[in-house]
Amino acid sequence: MSTMSTMSAKQHSIVDSPYGPLTLVATDGVLSGLYMTAQRHRPAEESFGERVAATEEPFPEVVRQLAAYFAGELTAFDVPLRLEGTAFQRSVWDQLVRIPYGRTWSYGELAAKLGKPNASRAVGLANGKNPVGIIVPCHRVIGASGSMTGYGGGVERKVRLLAFEAGEAEAGEAAL
Repeated sequence: MSTMSTMSAKQHSIVDSPYGPLTLVATDGVLSGLYMTAQRHRPAEESFGERVAATEEPFPEVVRQLAAYFAGELTAFDVPLRLEGTAFQRSVWDQLVRIPYGRTWSYGELAAKLGKPNASRAVGLANGKNPVGIIVPCHRVIGASGSMTGYGGGVERKVRLLAFEAGEAEAGEAAL
């Protein structure tokens, strides 16, 4: 009986953005991570696999869509994703992509949409562990009072992303 390896092939690329360098990670050729510098819950660099050029698959389409987003020409991403987490985390991340561009939901609203109205704290924890920032728009979730509660990429980036999506600022402003 032969044994098959369950190890996944990972590779990464680093691209510039108006919000600082973004590390794109692919697992078995599918985007599985988008991390900002100094991001909370950012995995160890060694776990990202070999560094490759952004011209290697699957990165060109991701880079194209990110550029269109930052240019204000794209409001929804459609790149394939491989989101690894618990069933609850994945259910939260599935809801995040339903938040319309330029809009926000509170943690409580997100919990209610999941059918778990008392789970706003758990929703917040799952939101914070989203492995694919920007594309899975965890920045669109705010406190019930409208407060800019935590964001893995930093509250300042969250505020800038929301202002950009609301048409109040240009993405091309000085990077953090």
